[in-house]
Amino acid sequence: MAKKITINIKRYDPETEQISIEEHTVQPRHDLTILDALNEINERENAGLSYRFSCRMGICGSCGAVVNGKPVLMCSTFCREFKTPISVEPMRNFPVIKDLVVDTDQAMDKFRDALPYTSFSQQKELKNIPQSPAQLEKIKQTSQCIKCMLCYSACPVYAVHPSFIGPAAAAAGYRYNEDNRDHLREKRMDSLSSKDGVWNCTFVGECSAVCPKSVDPAKAIQKLKIMGVLHSVKSLFKKKK
Repeated sequence: MAKKITINIKRYDPETEQISIEEHTVQPRHDLTILDALNEINERENAGLSYRFSCRMGICGSCGAVVNGKPVLMCSTFCREFKTPISVEPMRNFPVIKDLVVDTDQAMDKFRDALPYTSFSQQKELKNIPQSPAQLEKIKQTSQCIKCMLCYSACPVYAVHPSFIGPAAAAAGYRYNEDNRDHLREKRMDSLSSKDGVWNCTFVGECSAVCPKSVDPAKAIQKLKIMGVLHSVKSLFKKKK
């Protein structure tokens, strides 16, 4: 019989404010994910573990956690990828509500600063705006974000400066800047180039390393810096006129 998998889970009780590490074991299977293991522990032991999940297919982005030091989606991370024991902790850089459940509201609020929507004139709202395959390709990669917030958990800048707009929101801003249907680019760049904007990024690249959808927010942020320079020069010439 194959050796059982040991999983050490970091728990937090909000009533007592006590932090503990609980050890559990599960039978190995080739297709056993971290999420499957937690579900099995809860069902078999009535452990009362708190964690989020929904689709179990790597789409909803709700089951983020830190497994052996790396932010991952538990539903698409297999136990076979790690040597036992496996450590499971809540995502970093967020207040912990209970066990593996964290409060991501502050990071999600950053998306408002990125203005992640398009704006049309009244005339253009009345007709379809065509988009070529090349124009679609420009925004396709950064459109894959599922708001899992793993990039914020991995970002060393957000850990020190919570006011930083952060990887996912910046990538969303870049996505709409590159959309041929959008008319908010100048206003968006005012926000993205502000003191809490993309210039705080030190290009460590951890956000792109942990992204489960290959959005590559680090690359998007560097492109936004170039856009920011051009935006500043353009704004300077406008003031001189």
